[in-house]
Amino acid sequence: MKLINSIGPNPRMVRMFMAEKGITLPTENIDLMKAENREEAHLKRNPAGTSPALELDNGDYLSEITAICEYLEDKNPSPALIGSNAEEKAETRMWTRRVDLNICEPMANGFRYSEGLKMFSPRFRCLPEAADGLKAIAQDNLEKLNGWIEGRNYLCGDRFTMADVLLFCWIDFFKNINQPINPDHSNVQAWYDRVAARPSAAATAG
Repeated sequence: MKLINSIGPNPRMVRMFMAEKGITLPTENIDLMKAENREEAHLKRNPAGTSPALELDNGDYLSEITAICEYLEDKNPSPALIGSNAEEKAETRMWTRRVDLNICEPMANGFRYSEGLKMFSPRFRCLPEAADGLKAIAQDNLEKLNGWIEGRNYLCGDRFTMADVLLFCWIDFFKNINQPINPDHSNVQAWYDRVAARPSAAATAG
């Protein structure tokens, strides 16, 4: 297998997931700033033109970060970052879905439609007038999350999971791009600090 890698929170999520599981793979880096992800060589691997992608041993390619992580978990079940039984897997997928739709997506699109507008507007329809509202939606849902995780170490209680990796990579990326952690969200901040202290976070930073 080989990981097609780049800058950004999406590839970092896969790298951090791999680091937690002790998986090492050869990597090929593509330069998003030079639009290498829009060139024919990458589009043959992933017609959506996104990063990362995972080249499988049979020559096929996977894209979409949760699909890649699910595949890696199936191939390397321990330590379990999705779950070791049906109940744990369902709980992880529930939280992954919640944070992806309600926090990560509005956070990312808020960035794409404002600070990232120059980069993204040639590629797809952008709505600059929606940027502030999307960022506010992400913050509203972080406020809800702050209440939901009261007394928990991680999103799934004491289990560190794919859902934590996903949310951490987004918050860590955007906190310095005009979407900081609200100081009133003390539970989110404590959760963030807990995840940031994990070796996998340090190993995949930058």
